[in-house]
This record gives sequence, structure tokens and C-alpha cells, in this order.
Amino acid sequence: MCLGVPGRIEEIFQGDDPIFRTGKVSFGGILRDISLAGVSNAKVGDWVIVHAGFALNKLNEEEACEVFEYLRQISEFGKEELNSNHNTLQGNNIPDKGTS
Repeated sequence: MCLGVPGRIEEIFQGDDPIFRTGKVSFGGILRDISLAGVSNAKVGDWVIVHAGFALNKLNEEEACEVFEYLRQISEFGKEELNSNHNTLQGNNIPDKGTS
């Protein structure tokens, strides 16, 4: 499964060739250098979906917030699933990873 994460463009570096266009993209305050070659019309302040260091497409802030909400829900589900599996393992007297 691939996961594209929304980020906000904070700075753009223009090269001589548009294929080498890059920028600083913020993911919750963490800045990463990202290739912007696939979103030639993106500008500072725009939201983009990023996968493996490449901006794939633009989206608006409302869509970015919606994705963040989905990711939060997935995280909560994962925590519940881990707790459920932990309880099941304990009930079967199977030791947790890292215990003897």
C-alpha cells in the first residue's frame, strides 16, 4: 500500500530545468526537500500530496484537513487493534515480544 501525505509548500527553488524544481514542504512543522516537478503550477502556500519525496498533485486546505482526519482515525483504529491483540495474546499466555 502506498501512502501520500499532505504537506504545505513553504519555499520553492527554481532550477534551469523544470524537472529539477524542488521546494521545502512542511509536514506539521517538519520541513523536507521535495521534488515539485510533477506539480509545475504549485506555488508557496499550496498544499500537495507527497509520496516518496515527490509531490504528486495539489489539493486545497480543506482536502488536506480531511486527509489528516482520516489518518487520525486510522491511527486510533490501529491503537485499538494493538490493544485487542495484546489482550488476546495475554489471555493465551503467549509472551509479548521482548519478554522471556
